[in-house]
Amino acid sequence: MMYSFTEETVITGDIDRIWAVATDVARWSEWDPHEEKSRIDGPFAAGTTGWVKPKGAPAGPFTITDVRAGSSWTSQAGIPFGKLRGHRSYEALGDGTVRVAERVEVHGPFGPLFRLVWEKGMRADMPRTFEALEKEALRRE
Repeated sequence: MMYSFTEETVITGDIDRIWAVATDVARWSEWDPHEEKSRIDGPFAAGTTGWVKPKGAPAGPFTITDVRAGSSWTSQAGIPFGKLRGHRSYEALGDGTVRVAERVEVHGPFGPLFRLVWEKGMRADMPRTFEALEKEALRRE
C-alpha cells in the first residue's frame, strides 16, 4: 500500500548554488520554515544517515538512499508499519530559473493516518520551503 503527493514550482537562481543550499543539511533550520532542527552524520551521499525535526511532526532519523549530484536526491525514514520516502529534484531551465519539486511517498498501512494528520501541513509548507530556498541561494551569492 502506497500513496504519494508532489509539489513543484520554478524559482530564480543558479542551480549549483540552489543545490548547495538544499543539500546543506546542517543548516536547513536556518532558512527552511519547515525544519526546526537537522543534522547529517557524514557526507551528502547515498547511505549517509541524518536526523530531522520538522515543525508539527515527530523528529526522527533518515537515510539518504540516492544522490544524482546537481539534480536530485532521495531519502527514506521509518514510520509505523512502513516508510516515508522523499524525492527532491532540481532542473535548470536555461533562463536563470530552476524547476524544484518534491515527491513524498508514504508506504504501508499508516498511509491513511498520515494523509489525515500530516499531509495538509506538509503540502502547505512545500511552497514556503521552495521560496525560502530561492531566497537563501540568492543570499549566499
